[in-house]
Parts: sequence; C-alpha cells; structure tokens
Amino acid sequence: MKLTNLKSLQLMANQVRQDIIGMLYHAGSGHPAGSLGMADIFTALYFNVLKHHPKKPLMKNRDRLILSNGHICPARYAAMSRAGYFPYKELKSLRKINSRLQGHPSRVDLPALELSTASLGQGLGVAVGMALAARLNKQHHTIYCVSSDGEHDEGSTWEAVNAANKYKLNNIINIIDRNNIQISGYTHKVWPLKSLKEKYQAFNWKVFEINGHNFRQIITTIKKAKTLNQPVCIIAYNTPGKGVSFMENRFEWHGKAPDKEKSVLALIELQRARKKLLKKK
Repeated sequence: MKLTNLKSLQLMANQVRQDIIGMLYHAGSGHPAGSLGMADIFTALYFNVLKHHPKKPLMKNRDRLILSNGHICPARYAAMSRAGYFPYKELKSLRKINSRLQGHPSRVDLPALELSTASLGQGLGVAVGMALAARLNKQHHTIYCVSSDGEHDEGSTWEAVNAANKYKLNNIINIIDRNNIQISGYTHKVWPLKSLKEKYQAFNWKVFEINGHNFRQIITTIKKAKTLNQPVCIIAYNTPGKGVSFMENRFEWHGKAPDKEKSVLALIELQRARKKLLKKK
C-alpha cells in the first residue's frame, strides 16, 4: 500500500505512534523517545519510499533497510505491521519470550529485517558491505541504513563512512536520527559530535539536512539522493518522544517504558491529534 497524500501519511504515522505506546506498555520495557521520534521516517519508508513487498519479504530486488540503532525497533515493527508484514495483534508480543518481535531486531525471527542489531556502531558497516556486494553482483536496489547520532561516538561508524568513500558507493543512503539524546544524557554533553554535516562532507558524502517530521522533505530528499553518484547522508532533525508532550526532548524517556497512567495520557494526546488531522481538509 503506497500513500502519496500528506494527510494519509500523517494519519498513518499517528497510528504508528499509538501502536508504539501500546507495545511498550504491554512489554513493560523498551525505548519510547527514539521510537516516537522516528515514526514519520519509518512511515515514509514503508508507505512511500521503499521497494518492498510484505507478502514477498525476501524478493531479490527489494531495497535493503538496516536499523543500526536497533533499540527503536518498535517504530519499525509498527510500520511493518501496518504495511502488512504480520498481524497487528502480534505487536503486543514485543519483548515476550518466543516472540518474533524481540527488543532488538532479530533477522532469524522476522523476514526482511536484514540484520540483527543491538551493538551500536555496527549497522553502517554492514550496509556498506551490502552496497558493495550489490554493485559487484550488478544489482540495482538501494541500501538504506537508519542510524543514531549517539552511535557516531563509535569509531567503527567512521571506518564505514570512509569505506563508502573509498569504493565510491552510490547505492547507499544513511539516515541519521539527530535527536540529540542518548541513554545517559544529551549528546553534546556525553560525547560532543560538533557538525555531523562537515564530518560526512570531509569523507566526500553528499549531505542533506531535513526536518524528520516533514513528509515532503523526507520523500523529496530521498528521491533526490537516489539520483546522485556518491554515498548520501540524510541528517534528520527529530524530536525524541514526538507527539507525546511529556516525553518530548527528555532523555529520561530514552529507555523507560510508560506505566498505565502515562500510557493512557499519551494515547489520549495522540488520539486528539488524530481527530484534528481528520478534520483538516
């Protein structure tokens, strides 16, 4: 199901956010801030951008999507479910024993996850390897990597950035969740990153900076990125906890699931936002 209408995309993202809250409440653990913040990106990917088929999750010419910061997988699971990969009711099994929806993505449990991710700083390196392999095999799909700003503290990330430059890869797009938080605080205090744009440009990547909650910017930027003859980095400035006012921009919600009271408050706020969207022409 491809969504091209702005309102339809916004409504789907709202549903994804409601799903995230429900999943984390039932699990009793997880990561709400980053998951809510990336809901728009994952909605755009699964309902507009990606070349994929929910009923044929391993089709050969599919685009590859690696979620390097695997802890925000609730956003991806919710988008995949709404896209038709598995039933909605399965979302409530998040982090349960024998569930396919583990707290970090497990490629052996759910098709099309491409890579099991948990240790930060590993995803981009694998994405670069996949991009190089695709070129060597004369395949014409795009490799997308979603990464966090915090994992750019890791040296392995920068080795991957340099490798993409060395091999002049033009089939890889790294989308950075630039939300300025990590589990122990704000990124500029934990490990100052300065300008990610300048760093990527120094390795000959084309860099775009976007509002990660603006669907027009997300979709048009990715379309443009696919026409370029070099690796592309999209820095998406996101609000962690987006859509739930008491979670927004609070690093304390990086890895803390809402209890029943907070979940109800969050869902009420999201449902009110949905009603406002439905009233818009």
